Amino acid sequence: MNRIFGRTKTQGPPNISECIGNIDARSESVHKKIARIDAELIKYKDQMSKMRDGPAKNAVKQKAMRVLKQKRIYEGQRDQLAQQTFNMEQANYTIQALKDTKTTVEAMKVGAKEMKKAYKEVKMDQIEDLQDQLEDMMAEANEVQEALSRSYCTPDIDEDDLEAELEALGDELLQDDDSSYLDEASSAPSIPDAVPRDSKANKDGILVDEFGLPQIPAT
Repeated sequence: MNRIFGRTKTQGPPNISECIGNIDARSESVHKKIARIDAELIKYKDQMSKMRDGPAKNAVKQKAMRVLKQKRIYEGQRDQLAQQTFNMEQANYTIQALKDTKTTVEAMKVGAKEMKKAYKEVKMDQIEDLQDQLEDMMAEANEVQEALSRSYCTPDIDEDDLEAELEALGDELLQDDDSSYLDEASSAPSIPDAVPRDSKANKDGILVDEFGLPQIPAT
């Protein structure tokens, strides 16, 4: 029997994304049916608006009522499909979030293992020895710089002699300070505060002062 009809292929577990796609397709089909019913209802309504009351109008009305019931049924199916799609989308979001969380946790575990491995390769004793070596090298470098900056052929000078010369230099600066301009300023004549008394007459016989101006007679 298996050779004649072949083996039935075993299907894998349903994919939630495919299920959502199938329901969306069914929902789209229901939407189209509702749109056709709406167009039919508009046609019936237009017919009834042009007809007089009577058996013919009632017959059209009965057709419109049956079509309206179908619309209500399709609207219920549409709402059910929309709710199913929403529920599966929420489930799909939750599944994806759990997968992302699992991936994140696995990545953190790998990172922790790598950190432990790297830390084992770091020896604190080696780091301290390296720091001591760097400190010794810096000290040796300073000694080399001091040796290179040493002065040559500099005579020995007594510190006491330098201090005595510094004090004498201060006294010489004070003695060289010329203050004669102060003596000249103190001996300068003062500005007269009254009219000079010496007077003489000009060629016209008028008494004038030393500036050649006529004197004002005293009152």
